[in-house]
Amino acid sequence: MSPPSSVPPPIVYTIAGSDSGGGAGIQADLHAMHSMGCHGCSAITCVTAQSSTGVTGVHSPPTEFLRLQLDTLQNDLPPRAIKIGMLGSKELALVVGGFLKDLIEKSQASNTGEEKPFIVFDPVMISTSGHKLIQDDAKNAIVEFVFPFVDIVTPNKFEAEELLGRTLNSSEDIEQGAKDILAMGVKSVLIKGGHSLAEGAAEEDIQLDVNATAGYSQDYYLSSEPPLDKDGLERICDGCRGVWLRANRYDSVHTHGTGCTLSSVIASALAIGHQQRSIVGSETGAGSAIYMIDACVLAKAYVTAGIASGVQLGQGPGPVIHTAFPSTSRHFPSVALDPRNGPSGGFLKMKSAISSESNNAEEEVATLGKLMPIVDNAEWLEQLTKTKEITDIQLRIKGEMNEDSIFALVQKCQGICERDSVRLWINDFWKAAVKAGCFGVHVGQEDLTRCLDEGGLYEIRSKGLALGISTHSYAELAAAFGIQPSYISLGPVFDTTSKNVAFEPQGLATVRKWRELIGHEIPLVAIGGINNADRTREVKGAGADCVAVIGAVKKDDVRTAIKELKSAMR
Repeated sequence: MSPPSSVPPPIVYTIAGSDSGGGAGIQADLHAMHSMGCHGCSAITCVTAQSSTGVTGVHSPPTEFLRLQLDTLQNDLPPRAIKIGMLGSKELALVVGGFLKDLIEKSQASNTGEEKPFIVFDPVMISTSGHKLIQDDAKNAIVEFVFPFVDIVTPNKFEAEELLGRTLNSSEDIEQGAKDILAMGVKSVLIKGGHSLAEGAAEEDIQLDVNATAGYSQDYYLSSEPPLDKDGLERICDGCRGVWLRANRYDSVHTHGTGCTLSSVIASALAIGHQQRSIVGSETGAGSAIYMIDACVLAKAYVTAGIASGVQLGQGPGPVIHTAFPSTSRHFPSVALDPRNGPSGGFLKMKSAISSESNNAEEEVATLGKLMPIVDNAEWLEQLTKTKEITDIQLRIKGEMNEDSIFALVQKCQGICERDSVRLWINDFWKAAVKAGCFGVHVGQEDLTRCLDEGGLYEIRSKGLALGISTHSYAELAAAFGIQPSYISLGPVFDTTSKNVAFEPQGLATVRKWRELIGHEIPLVAIGGINNADRTREVKGAGADCVAVIGAVKKDDVRTAIKELKSAMR
């Protein structure tokens, strides 16, 4: 989300060339930065005379003037992120590399504890049509003097091939190529495909409202950074695993400025996360959790929306349209588990009780209840199921690691739920849930990864169990979209003491944003700190279909507590 209106917009630099036609270069960069809620500053590396039909002239100001631009900006308007575009000569690469070295050294010497600015480099070396734009000495200088300070480089397929000196003809080639680019000194890489590497996608994979010869586009992200989890546990969306991002593909010629726009949105998103992490008590968990993969997810959503809206302005191809911070499921990407094949079938489909109330269409789809209590023992579970006021309940087992003991507890709770006609969801322990014949499994992001690696997702789906997935960040939401679960949860919405969580409270604004991004095809469950009817009412108003609660139902009069919460969800 863009920064709150009471907070000054984060500052982002663009170091790039000028496109007099307004579709690419610093013009596109500044459009994108403004649309994302950031303040863009520019340092111009070259000036072009161009329109939508082509370039008729290029002028490069003295390199000393580029350094003067950068120093003048830095002394008054320090950046949270920098996007670098075309560096057409060795001399320009040396100047920019020297500025970045000084900037990073100054940031490290400040001892303020604040993160250094993020550096995003769009290596404008080869045009989308395959034409070489810079000479070898400039490329070599970029690798030697600029790459050591770069947090992410975003080459298209042709530029990746130019950097590597070989062609990339398959998804395996792309993955190996990304590893070899990391070895050049950058921290992460996003190789942009713009088309499916799975040639000949099946017609059923192509949505009717998507104008494309293949149903999706794919980009590959790889990082040398370790997982964010303090214990080193991996998420499906962690760049150390390698991540394929997939979105709807639009066959359009109006794509001028896609690379500039994507890298500028990455820089802008990183600046938002950088700023949010510096604000104490901001209650923007997803905003403060914007790291590199999250920024790539948001940028792909932004560019996909821009291509979908592209129009011709002159006699040649039109530019990417600049919209706003991503706000629709239509253009939001997913993490593709298999880049060679289209999306696989999802898990047991469910609908929300709220949307069902306003939809008269008869569907043979299970309806998720508005309230999901979370318990850690059979006694408390039975007390709740006996009220006959709930349809779904989740068992979250704490501290027990013995598989036989876990299964015994799950089996006992499943028997109680079957007796009282309540659907039992098991938190994390999917093997016990499958064995006991429970209704569904709920997993967090790290447990989702383990479940995938152990073959659990296939087994859960093949046995017909439902699946719920926790999300806390934009990349985790993209990972959930790739799995196609029965519901998606978001939390913690408010401060909570019931569980040690690594994310800041999301706040109601993030619930609203998740509602926009998820749409109404998948129920949205809110969790964390929802401890009374008033907060339940607020969360429902922000767009949640169901609230998962712990302390809110731990009352002497359980039945009355449940009725109050259900009333708040009307």
